[in-house]
Amino acid sequence: MADFRLARSVLAACRNARRQGLMLVLLAAVAACSAVYRNHGYVPSEDELAQVEVGKDTRETVGQKIGRPSTSGLLNDVGWFYVQSRYKLVGPREPKEIDRQVLAVTFTESGVVENIARYGLEDGRVVEISRRVTETNVKGLTFIQQILGSFGRLQAGDLLGE
Repeated sequence: MADFRLARSVLAACRNARRQGLMLVLLAAVAACSAVYRNHGYVPSEDELAQVEVGKDTRETVGQKIGRPSTSGLLNDVGWFYVQSRYKLVGPREPKEIDRQVLAVTFTESGVVENIARYGLEDGRVVEISRRVTETNVKGLTFIQQILGSFGRLQAGDLLGE
């Protein structure tokens, strides 16, 4: 009778351990799929921007008051651009940008603040920076058709340079 009770308690302990192990695996799977948020960049707050006066401050005073940005105008340096993005990562999926702020501070030729504008993700557009597709000049013909089509037009004098 004691052996029967011992076997029963061992069996119950195995069931409990199996349930606990299953719950642990389930909990780990749920934790792995929870969202993780990452922030990149820096945009000054409204309180910091209140210190900058349009028409009065210069590049130097803006740099002292709110800091210099990591990006400025690429072609003619007419403005400073502060960019901040927020990404959401869920499990093994690709990160998704859920928020973006761009603060543009433009300057006059003499370096005085001309305008301050704030843009969000909804104001952005996808811009193709590089395109690496080679298009053929002859439309509708395959490469083999182009090669075979040139045989009748070649003459021996063209090849010999006469």
